[in-house]
Amino acid sequence: MDLKFSKYQDFVIEIKKQIASSQQKAALSVNKELILLYWIIGKMIFENQSLLEGRNNFIDQLAKDIKSDFPFSSGFSRTNLFNIRKFYNFYADFSVQQAVGLENNTLVPHAAGLNLLTDIPWSHHVLIIEKTKTKEEALFYLHETRNNSWSRSILLLQLKQNLFERQGKAITNFDKTLKTSHAELANQILKDPYNFDFLTLEAKVHELEIEKQLIENITKFLLELGKGFAFIGRQYPLKIGNKSYSIDLLFYHIRLRSFVVIELKTVEFEPEFAGKLNFYLSAVDDLLKTDEDNPSIGILLCNGKEGIEVEYALKDINKPIGVSEYTFTEILPKKFKKSIPTVDEFEQILNQKT
Repeated sequence: MDLKFSKYQDFVIEIKKQIASSQQKAALSVNKELILLYWIIGKMIFENQSLLEGRNNFIDQLAKDIKSDFPFSSGFSRTNLFNIRKFYNFYADFSVQQAVGLENNTLVPHAAGLNLLTDIPWSHHVLIIEKTKTKEEALFYLHETRNNSWSRSILLLQLKQNLFERQGKAITNFDKTLKTSHAELANQILKDPYNFDFLTLEAKVHELEIEKQLIENITKFLLELGKGFAFIGRQYPLKIGNKSYSIDLLFYHIRLRSFVVIELKTVEFEPEFAGKLNFYLSAVDDLLKTDEDNPSIGILLCNGKEGIEVEYALKDINKPIGVSEYTFTEILPKKFKKSIPTVDEFEQILNQKT
């Protein structure tokens, strides 16, 4: 290949990188100004909605008046003005030190709040204020959206699956087996229950079938596990003495800098499961872990558990283990399927009644 042409190609790639970077910065800047504008307008609506009788009448008239001067702007429709008012009302009583500040006696996001509110697209804000009930829950989804660069569809999925209630809810012994900072992060990455509703399985399914379908749906599986998990292998082999063992699923977590061993059980938690997982973690630490890695972590996923039983089982375990449940969509047994009308049969029944 001609040397000049090769250099030209590198030059073009660099130019494209600069353009992409500039566009991203411009988009962030535009979004920041838009969110600040909506905040101020929301405050003005809140403070002046008594000027016309009825709050809804006020916004109806306001939408018409704005449209007369800005006919091509879709951001000030009746629906969006309601969202803007709701956005301000939702966050207006935040602690000033926590997320917002005063500028010329006008409450506006800045500093930490600037990163919190103005980094998030407006369509994401609308979803969050519609689907969440508390400031704590809203803040959680704001942080997760920003940190994970969630699209609107991913945010909607996480809201529907109630990630806020599931995050960090697993029973673990991390506080006793890991350093404080490492334990806090490890606790945050675990959920309870894990939602595997993208799987459709028989009620009495074998572990190997769950593993197989999880790997076949690896993108959705990784999304449910959360950011930072890198898949290494299924039925990962370990040679210990003269015997061979297999780990159900092996991952590496980039932020934790730890191997993560996941064991799947189709039955409710039994104390001996923790002992077996402890054994696997010892082997992984000896055979795979390097000096740069933190201690390996185990996640035991069971089809049900009793909290007190899990706590006793983990009490004297010396390796970090978390125990969670999981859910999936069960296939309806054939004997029941026969008794349920098909869509065509439903239509026939409805037509008969009409």
